[in-house]
Amino acid sequence: MSAASDKNAALLARAIEVCSSREQWSAFSESPSTKIHGEEAPGRGKAAFEAHLNKPFELDQPGSAGRLGGEISPYTMEPLGIDYPGVDPDAVCAAAVQAMRSWQAVDPDRRAMVCIEMLKSLEKRLFENAHATMHTAGQSFMMGFVGSGANALDRGMEAVAYAYKAMTDIPQSALWSRQLGPHRVAFEKRYHFVPRGIALVMCCATFPSWNAYPAIMANLITGNPVVLKPHPNGILPMAIAVRDMRAVLATNGFDPNLVTMAVDTPERPVAGRFLERADVAIIDFTGSQRFGSWLEKNVRDKLLYTETSGVNSIVIESTSNLDGMVDSIAHSLCLFSAQMCTSPQNIHLGGAAIETDQGSIGADDLSALLVERIDRKVETPGQAAGLCGALQSQASVDMLDGLSRRAPEIGGVLREWGGYAHPDFPNARTATPLVIGTDNSAQDVLRTEHFGPASFIIRHRNADEALHRAASTAHEHGAIATHAYSNRHDFLDRAEQAFVEAGASVTFNMTGPIPLNYAAAYSDLHVTGLNPAGNACLTDLSFVCDRFRIVQCRWPEASRAADLQDGT
Repeated sequence: MSAASDKNAALLARAIEVCSSREQWSAFSESPSTKIHGEEAPGRGKAAFEAHLNKPFELDQPGSAGRLGGEISPYTMEPLGIDYPGVDPDAVCAAAVQAMRSWQAVDPDRRAMVCIEMLKSLEKRLFENAHATMHTAGQSFMMGFVGSGANALDRGMEAVAYAYKAMTDIPQSALWSRQLGPHRVAFEKRYHFVPRGIALVMCCATFPSWNAYPAIMANLITGNPVVLKPHPNGILPMAIAVRDMRAVLATNGFDPNLVTMAVDTPERPVAGRFLERADVAIIDFTGSQRFGSWLEKNVRDKLLYTETSGVNSIVIESTSNLDGMVDSIAHSLCLFSAQMCTSPQNIHLGGAAIETDQGSIGADDLSALLVERIDRKVETPGQAAGLCGALQSQASVDMLDGLSRRAPEIGGVLREWGGYAHPDFPNARTATPLVIGTDNSAQDVLRTEHFGPASFIIRHRNADEALHRAASTAHEHGAIATHAYSNRHDFLDRAEQAFVEAGASVTFNMTGPIPLNYAAAYSDLHVTGLNPAGNACLTDLSFVCDRFRIVQCRWPEASRAADLQDGT
């Protein structure tokens, strides 16, 4: 084994270890510091991104059919000017099946080493990827570097670890024997890990790599070739990754057609052509609940993993840290303009007044305090830019406008949304949070996800009513991340039980430097599969185990030995 393989094996062993301990660990640096990456790394990464602009992106893969592309930067509001090769699904799938035949014969150890080599190769492009993610998804540079870079790579490593655990739980061969009366019966057994088939990985617009990397790695290590289908306005980060992964495969002597990319546009969608194919056996989908639900209802002949969206809630019964609670909530309402599947939307107040470490505070005063804290977080363009980023889609602007118009019938606007002047990109599509105050009557609005910086402060008669509404919304309409604040252990116990029954992860009394919607690889489980927010979990054994099946072959020991001796 080479020195590189030794290092990769050590990384895999550590990843498996921390999956069991659930402790903090990362194989990749979250800091863009030049002390870690070198003085030239930031400039080199930005230059690499800019070199892609206004020219064809070359990707040597089978079945190229014309050129497609129409990405527009949420920061400049100008086209990136990049086109990509379109694909013929028949040719791509034929090449993928051919690549799978040789890849299937590779043992799990070697596959794991190649997958880790891919992740390490992508780590070298963290700065380039951050800029590409900024100008497609609308993330800030730091979120692009951390959330769509190092954290996404960690999720990919986590999937490799779980799949390796699953595939090495059963040995590749075994000797079985027992005594039956005077006879000893013995078998030599071999266990073949058989992949399902082609995996279509469909990416979302705002956080493509965070879900794509674990899906890609889970499929590859279990033997399945991947066709990556990026969002039409989020192609560049995925194209860079696909080209890099194909290069790693080729360098290591494997067919690069284990990873291909299928680009489309809203006017010329391509996913349906892959969904119709029998050799496409796995679908990994991240995106809207509308299309995710359609897949769950209609795609019955394939293994389907979905991570969509939901209505994430915060329940406030009381708090022992008013300033910390308000600051944490305000931060998460602003973070990436609430364009994350874990962003909170509904804030349920458990009564006319909330008991705090600063005394009893009325609902009006608590709402005003939260609005004031949001204002402070976005009071300068520099602060707003680093926290809010840009709106990925015009649809979020339309949503905010629509809610503002409807506010009188819902309740009333507590904070009007508005764009901020980005210090570096004067044409950026930006927004700071819209906050609407309401009671519990506007259920059509409150039980719907509004993707973007819109939130509702909802007054209830008491804390139990607030908890019931938040939990029932999660159960019926989906939720990924929920929160509760209380000084009372009995209420926290009830909240834990309610959200567990709703299949929604819950965090209690969270204050401090970590955002409410932070999810740690190797420790935090993302989505449960128990409510409409998705049917899969990043990352547990169920996310990887069904991507391959096991076929056993048996030989009577003496017969097999004789065959080998005869050379047959």
